[in-house]
Amino acid sequence: MTTTEISVEALARRVEELQQQLEQTRREATRAADRGAVDNVFNRYMHYHNAYEDERIIAELWAQPGTPGMWSRYNNVGRYTTYESVTAYHRGRPRPIGKLLFHYASTPVIEVGADGQTAKGIWIMAGLESGLMDPEVARNVPPWVLSGGDVDGKPVWAHWVWCKYGVDFVKQDGEWRIWHFRCYEVARAPFNRDWISFAADNQESHDSQLAWFGDDGVPVFLPQVDEPVETEYHPYANDRAQTLDPVPPLPYTDFEDTFK
Repeated sequence: MTTTEISVEALARRVEELQQQLEQTRREATRAADRGAVDNVFNRYMHYHNAYEDERIIAELWAQPGTPGMWSRYNNVGRYTTYESVTAYHRGRPRPIGKLLFHYASTPVIEVGADGQTAKGIWIMAGLESGLMDPEVARNVPPWVLSGGDVDGKPVWAHWVWCKYGVDFVKQDGEWRIWHFRCYEVARAPFNRDWISFAADNQESHDSQLAWFGDDGVPVFLPQVDEPVETEYHPYANDRAQTLDPVPPLPYTDFEDTFK
């Protein structure tokens, strides 16, 4: 074997190593780009939700009609498991005068599947929800809804709210879409109370199926669920310790539906 032959073989091995490194770099770059795109989808959801742009949430962010296995869940009452029931939450959602909804997300943990076709993420949300209520409507709501005082002759409701979200995503036609959506309410309190003393009232609120307060503060409730939940989750309570729920996702090869 000549020196030239040895050099050619060594060069071939080096080229193969570089090709493998290049492919690995491409995979890592694609995964990093996918992670950023997934984070953008959820943060775009928050911006649209705050501005009552729900038709854009349906059209731009949710998975396409007919996507197998899509679902959403907001409490312990049950899950929505069809495209129609999942998106019903967003249909007809009003833009009430004088209402301020301001949710902002942080602390993401996002993992993109090895095949680049699914992703899992969790976020923490803090914010406020507030508005004015027609006096006639206010007479028929639980006292914990109102936060005291009147503006322009209308009772005020103003709440702090803290939640966690567990969301799965699926890539469709090159774009990331929401596939599974779970909201975990951690705590809530009217502006004139703290979340510790409000905990018992908040449990009632959590499972009441209340979706939002519409025009003039009229309560609007979630539609009937499609199936019961498999496990329950409860917001902060004075007699329970905190748990790691949802569990932050880890790198994965095979997708698991962990948030349901």
